[in-house]
Amino acid sequence: MATNSRAARVGDQIQRDLAVLLQREMKDPRLGIVTVSAVEVSSDLQNAKVFVTFLGKEAAQEIKDGIEVLSHAAGFLRSQLAKSIRMRSVPALRFFYDKSISEGQKMSSLIEQAISSDQANHSDS
Repeated sequence: MATNSRAARVGDQIQRDLAVLLQREMKDPRLGIVTVSAVEVSSDLQNAKVFVTFLGKEAAQEIKDGIEVLSHAAGFLRSQLAKSIRMRSVPALRFFYDKSISEGQKMSSLIEQAISSDQANHSDS
């Protein structure tokens, strides 16, 4: 993550604006519902890593297709961002799948299984 505050502010603004753009402007059915979970902007403000999740898509191929669609639309999204963000140059967008949410769900499920197994073992004794 960028350490300077300007890069962090630009990342926050890009995250908010991209969320709206993806909801309103992107009509590709392969995307479904996309959530922008984080944006990391380089300290020179030239590149932005955009971390996204897809609602209801867990298969690797579906996720890969969604990232491909977003990567192909990066130029369009960047030009739309340029209309709303007052910067000399809008950072280049690179899209990545944010697996932290799905990993968190898996961990929660494992914890719940361990707790229920532990309770079952205690009730048997």
